[in-house]
Amino acid sequence: MSWRALRYFNLYRLVLSGTCVVLIWMGTLPATLGIFDRPLFFIVANIYFAGAIGLQFAVHHRLPRYTVQVFVHVLLDIIAITLMMHASGGVSSGLGMLLVVVIAGGSLVTAGRTAILFAAIATLAVLAEEVYAFAFDFFPFANYTHAGFLGATFFATAFLGHVLATRAHESETLAAQRGVDLENLARLNEHIVQRMQSGIVVLDYKRRVRRINDSARRLLGLNGSLEGERIEGVSPDLAAQMDSWLALHGTPLRLMRPVHGEVDVQVSFTRLGSDARAGVLVFLEDASRMRQRAQQLKLASLGRLTASIAHEIRNPLGAISHAGQLLSESRSLAPEDDRLLRIIIEQSARMNDIIEDIMHIKPRASTTPKSIKVQPWLEAFVDEFTSRQQIPRAAIMIAGDSEDMEVTMDASQLHQVLWNLCENGLRYSKGIPLLEINYGLRRETERPHLDVIDHGTGIPEEFAEQLFEPFFTTEPQGTGLGLYIARELCESNQASLSLYANTKEGCCFRISFAHPGRQHLSIQ
Repeated sequence: MSWRALRYFNLYRLVLSGTCVVLIWMGTLPATLGIFDRPLFFIVANIYFAGAIGLQFAVHHRLPRYTVQVFVHVLLDIIAITLMMHASGGVSSGLGMLLVVVIAGGSLVTAGRTAILFAAIATLAVLAEEVYAFAFDFFPFANYTHAGFLGATFFATAFLGHVLATRAHESETLAAQRGVDLENLARLNEHIVQRMQSGIVVLDYKRRVRRINDSARRLLGLNGSLEGERIEGVSPDLAAQMDSWLALHGTPLRLMRPVHGEVDVQVSFTRLGSDARAGVLVFLEDASRMRQRAQQLKLASLGRLTASIAHEIRNPLGAISHAGQLLSESRSLAPEDDRLLRIIIEQSARMNDIIEDIMHIKPRASTTPKSIKVQPWLEAFVDEFTSRQQIPRAAIMIAGDSEDMEVTMDASQLHQVLWNLCENGLRYSKGIPLLEINYGLRRETERPHLDVIDHGTGIPEEFAEQLFEPFFTTEPQGTGLGLYIARELCESNQASLSLYANTKEGCCFRISFAHPGRQHLSIQ
């Protein structure tokens, strides 16, 4: 800014000297200018103009340094204008007032008390010119009074210029500091928005994306730079929800499943102003997380209640089971009572299994996520599972995009989740292979996933929404806690478990793992 001010100061010098030179060469110079010594006026005006041109180049290249250039600029003005004033008849010519502009300009482009020095030099130059002219009888009388008032004007101008320059410098410093503070605040806001778990999308009045954070990209299944794109091209589902919101004049909350997304998303819209050109702020929330929070509140008291009931039931149940076993060893037991005894033992064992599952409904245990190479881990898992279930190895097929793919999860908990999914699928699947386990990277989000696919008859639509609720089951012998615990274990590892596909030819359960590099790892 200082160099720019100096450039404008020199522009004034160019206009002043250039005007004098043009008037001289055109022969239209006013008679009062150069009336005492026209050749001197002519020479000084041309040198003054040439010096202004040279200083313009010096300012452009910023050589020499700034403080030196300021002194050169002001001294050139004082010398040139004093000589032109002398050639025009001294102080009475009125050209001395041009020095007031010079002192004012010099006060604004310099710092400290240098402006007072410029005023002193200009005053001495004017007084010296009057003394010189009177001493050599160039003028009939000396006008010291006029020169003195002019000098006082120089000092007053220098003082006011110095005060104004100081205030301008303080304002500039304050504005620069405020600019830094605003930039830091903007970066902080940007960091907070990007790190929010809620998705944030800012749209302008033309429905173009102005800001979108990482959570919104993940929930919508998008990646890359989307700023400037219309929402219809970015996410048609979200555009349709916005159209419906506008048509109904602001329904508070909406639920949707994005085409490229992996979870249900709860959407809310808010206008950023009251006029027609106001933008729209879109909030996106993972509906599964919100359902989970509500469910956790319900299950907090339910868990304590069921745990206490299970504990109380376990003791009499143990006594019943033990009495049944002792009774089965009796030789006097009638044959018709043997079936009743088996019912007692079987149902006691089933109740014990239910109690064991209920005891698992507790706050999530700590996890130790590790980097797992999927292909060899699945091979070992399938070998163990087929051996325990006594089915041929070919009954489970493994397929994947890359043999080098890795996922991040607690290995023992992943084993428990996958075992539960495979057992459920094996119960309904038919044909060979009975199950398919596929893995790969989702192109839109670059998140690794693992699919367990069966070849059964699918799940009735009325049951699909309740699959992951505790104690919900369609099996007479089931407890309804397997899928619920599996989802809990996945979410403990920043993963998610969902029913990805449900058709009459079978179901696909998908485990979506944490994004690589976004979770603290303990590499094995």
